[in-house]
Amino acid sequence: MRSLHLLARPTGLPTASQFGVVETELPELAEGTALVENSYLSVDPYMRELMDDGWEIGEQCGLGRAVGRVVASREPAWPEGALVSHGGGWSTHAVLTAGQPGARVLREHDGVPVSAYLSVLGGTGLTAYIGLTEVLRLQPGESIFISAAAGAVGGTAGQIARLLGAGQVIGSTGSAAKVKHVVDALGFDAAVDYHDGPLIDQLRAVAPEGVHTSLDGVGGDHLAAAIAITREFGRIAWVGAISQYNDAENPPAAPRNLYRIADSSIRLAGYQVRHHLHLREQAEALLVPNIQSGRIRVDETIVDGFVHVVDAFIGVLRGENVGKMLVRL
Repeated sequence: MRSLHLLARPTGLPTASQFGVVETELPELAEGTALVENSYLSVDPYMRELMDDGWEIGEQCGLGRAVGRVVASREPAWPEGALVSHGGGWSTHAVLTAGQPGARVLREHDGVPVSAYLSVLGGTGLTAYIGLTEVLRLQPGESIFISAAAGAVGGTAGQIARLLGAGQVIGSTGSAAKVKHVVDALGFDAAVDYHDGPLIDQLRAVAPEGVHTSLDGVGGDHLAAAIAITREFGRIAWVGAISQYNDAENPPAAPRNLYRIADSSIRLAGYQVRHHLHLREQAEALLVPNIQSGRIRVDETIVDGFVHVVDAFIGVLRGENVGKMLVRL
C-alpha cells in the first residue's frame, strides 16, 4: 500500500516537496478489522490548516475522507464487497475497526456514481444542505448570495436552493468560464467574477434590492460583500475562510462594515458540518432522487492516479477545480 506523508510545514501555498510517498506491505488483519481498497480520495481546502496543525511531520496525511470497497474482512460490520466511507486520509488502502468514528457502510443507489458519496452526498453536500435548511432556514421566494459558487459547497448550495424554491440565486466565482458554468450548468440566476472589479459593486448591480440570505465559505472581502448586500433582518451563514488558509497567522482585519450586522439586525451564524451529522439521512432523502432525475448535477473535477494527489490538493487551493476536487485511484 502507498500513503502520503507530511515532510515539512509550508509557508504560504504548499509545494510538492513538502510531501512524500511511503510504500508498506498490506497489513495482516486482526479480529474485528477489515481492509478497504480506496476508490476515491477527497482533497479539500481545510487540509491546508492540517498542514500547520493536525498532520504530524513524518506521519501519514490522515483525517481526510475516502470511499472504497472492503477487500478482506474479519469483522461482520464491514462485509467484503461493501462500499464504505471513512476518514483514513491519503492512502491507497485503509484498515477499519468495528465502531470506528466517521466510517460507515454506504447504501448504494442506481444512477448515483460512487464519487458522489464524497461530493453531493458527502461532507460538502451535507455542508450546503445544513447551511440552507438548518442555519439560514431558507424560505420559498427568498433570495440568496453564495460565494465560491463554482466550488464543491457553493455549487451544491445553489442547486439545493433551487429545489427549496429560492427566488434569485446569485454567486461569486473566479473566472468568466466559471461564471458561465454556474449560470448555465448549475442554474444560478446570475454570477460575478470577483476579479472584474469591487465585489460589492458587482453584486449590487445584479441584486440592487439586496438578498434575504447569504452563504459564505471564503471570508475576507466575500464576507464583507455578504454583509453589505444582505437585507435588514437577513441571515448570513459563514462556513469557511479559504481566502486566508495559506496565511493563517496573518488573517485579514475584520470586515470594515461589520457594524452593519448590528445596525441592520442581520443574524450572522458560523457552523461546521460535524455538529449536524444527524441531518445526513434527511439530506440524502432530498438529494438522491434529484440526482437520479438529473435535477441535481454531481459537479466534480476528477484527477486520476495516486501520484497526483498533491497536485490536486494544490489545485483546489488555487481554485483550479469546478465542483468537488477528487482523486480517482
